[in-house]
Amino acid sequence: MQAEGYKVKTSTKGEGHMGDRRDRQNTRYLKLSDYVILAMLAAMGIASKVIIVPLAQVITGPLFIPGGVVAGGFFMMFIILGTAITGKLGAALLMSLVQAVLVTITGTFGSHGAASLLTYTFPGLAVEVWFFLSRHRGCCPVCCFIGGMVANVAGTVAVNLAIFNLSLIPLLLSMAVAALSGGLGGLVASSIARNLKKLEIL
Repeated sequence: MQAEGYKVKTSTKGEGHMGDRRDRQNTRYLKLSDYVILAMLAAMGIASKVIIVPLAQVITGPLFIPGGVVAGGFFMMFIILGTAITGKLGAALLMSLVQAVLVTITGTFGSHGAASLLTYTFPGLAVEVWFFLSRHRGCCPVCCFIGGMVANVAGTVAVNLAIFNLSLIPLLLSMAVAALSGGLGGLVASSIARNLKKLEIL
């Protein structure tokens, strides 16, 4: 009887380890539902440019900086939101790659031609580097704020290298404005993600 009890105990322990390993794998890799959410957010980010960028140009025009510097804060919010909802590495980069391909193929508003592969992908890559080094996954307002800053500044630098070639002073001004608007976008993304989780929608 004691031997049988011992066998049951060790078997249960082994199953527990297997279950823990499966849980870790499930939290590490993107699931089908994650891909659906990220695709929707990527499409929403592209669609928002049609409305947001013209409005931002009214503000940035007199300052001689691109309208995307301010609008990017709203645009990058979707990239941060994707990571905050899924909590997984690779979400931001995947979204930026999808956006780059869609914009390049369709030639929609905000397209930079073949340079879109750089200008859209670079912010997602920068966000992935930040989350990897910080070991955060869009889990708090601070990491989302910094993630938004990193994404928008990276996008501003990429667009400047590919298209605008601004001089030093306008470039520094653009980066400062991009950091502020990107950080605010990250805070909005964090707030949305936390509210969705509280409501148990996702």
